[in-house]
Amino acid sequence: MFARMNTFDGSPDRLDDALRNVREQVLPQLHQQDGFKGLMFLANYQSGELQLMSLWESAQSMRASEEEAKRLRAEVAEAGDQEIANVERYDVVLFETPS
Repeated sequence: MFARMNTFDGSPDRLDDALRNVREQVLPQLHQQDGFKGLMFLANYQSGELQLMSLWESAQSMRASEEEAKRLRAEVAEAGDQEIANVERYDVVLFETPS
């Protein structure tokens, strides 16, 4: 599994607007992407920092989604009055959830 971590900086007051955009607009589009495995929305309501981590079945599926990811990042940033601070990609070496 592979992950793309998108970090945004902005106003804590607009994090809920960004979350609404992710739920209503971004997630339906991600579900249409081949190899999409999940999304985490992490918000710091003190600092206004937002992190979106998308999970991908393979490095190839993550790479294939890059153009769409760029467009969706811009959409999230605009909806929440955020700035895109950083985008990083990782190999997921451990992922566990209780069954």
